[in-house]
Amino acid sequence: MVSARRSFEGTLPIAAMPRLSKLLASTDGELRFELDFGRDELGISYVDVRVRAPLSLVCQRTLEPFVLPMAVDTRLGLIRQERDEAGLPSDCEPLLVAEDGRLNPADVIEDELLLALPLVPVNPDSSLPDEVTGQDPDPAGEGHSENPFAVLRELKK
Repeated sequence: MVSARRSFEGTLPIAAMPRLSKLLASTDGELRFELDFGRDELGISYVDVRVRAPLSLVCQRTLEPFVLPMAVDTRLGLIRQERDEAGLPSDCEPLLVAEDGRLNPADVIEDELLLALPLVPVNPDSSLPDEVTGQDPDPAGEGHSENPFAVLRELKK
């Protein structure tokens, strides 16, 4: 694929990625991918990976599911031994391939999405609950219950 400078594009169901599916709120939908294989001017084999995927995550602020549109655009330098990593250009991430030079494109796509996931997913449209921010949801005081410790304050007198 590298020598022929092959390119692949298409869609994959998100549910077909078992490691990624474990981290999602829902596995509905499909992702779009493009893989371009080639060799750069230094003779280094690479694959350009571009993925667009709407991933359903659980917001850690509100604990509600939300859809995060993920976009991955990276170049992976294909190496056969770890010591070859030092010869890669700075804009190229290493990808260790088997001795026979084969790789599974779906695994590469899944790996890149896993690396791009936020450590703590937070819906950008969410806000903290009023209990956490300390704001009184009923500023007029109507329907606001009395302090439960007021009785203790009276006993202390």
